[in-house]
Amino acid sequence: MEMASNPRTVEDIFKDYSSRRAGLVRALTSDVDEFYSLCDPDKENLCLYGHPNEKWEVSLPAEEVPPELPEPALGINFARDGMNRKDWLSLVAVHSDSWLLSVAFYFGARLNRNERKRLFSMINDLPTVFEVVTERKPVKDKPTVDSGSKSRSSTKRSSDGLVKSNHKLMDESYEEEEDEHGETLCGSCGGNYSADEFWIGCDICERWFHGKCVKITPAKAESIKQYKCPSCSMKRGRQ
Repeated sequence: MEMASNPRTVEDIFKDYSSRRAGLVRALTSDVDEFYSLCDPDKENLCLYGHPNEKWEVSLPAEEVPPELPEPALGINFARDGMNRKDWLSLVAVHSDSWLLSVAFYFGARLNRNERKRLFSMINDLPTVFEVVTERKPVKDKPTVDSGSKSRSSTKRSSDGLVKSNHKLMDESYEEEEDEHGETLCGSCGGNYSADEFWIGCDICERWFHGKCVKITPAKAESIKQYKCPSCSMKRGRQ
């Protein structure tokens, strides 16, 4: 079994994922007869590996404990003759997808939150091994409650800490959200936007503020139907 590469950046990890995936897809499609014959139930526990050079290998699991990388499903050969061939290949494909993700996020353990999101988004744009093996066409999702942190629900507070009652934002995609808030500054202290902090948006001037700067907590924000920042509140009081 080949020694693992050690990719560091999102692009390098995605390239490693894509190459390993290509090898697994080949094993379960164009090389399926060879793969099937290698998975002899009379042999010891066998695993299907995909390598960074786009090759695949049926081999015994790694001997070192803990292993250098997460290991694929063990003993895939034992179920071969007890299942319909297509069903068995589908099962191996599902386990292969799980293994690919585990390896990618093992390499990505030191990535930051946004880098992990970008990595998963790149991975998610590719059909899974299971989809390829079963010839299922990936369905493109329409913007739904899961398409971005702003569209999680009809409440004012989104999961990334931003608060606003403007419901036209509900249908925006995650990418649009990133673009919109990447240059956002707090209207009070001038600090840069950070998804790790609680923010609230004024429904009058449409500026964003750190919750701590305007003394609004997430719990308090839930009961506010229309938020007015201190400046807009003062202006309205003079009218």
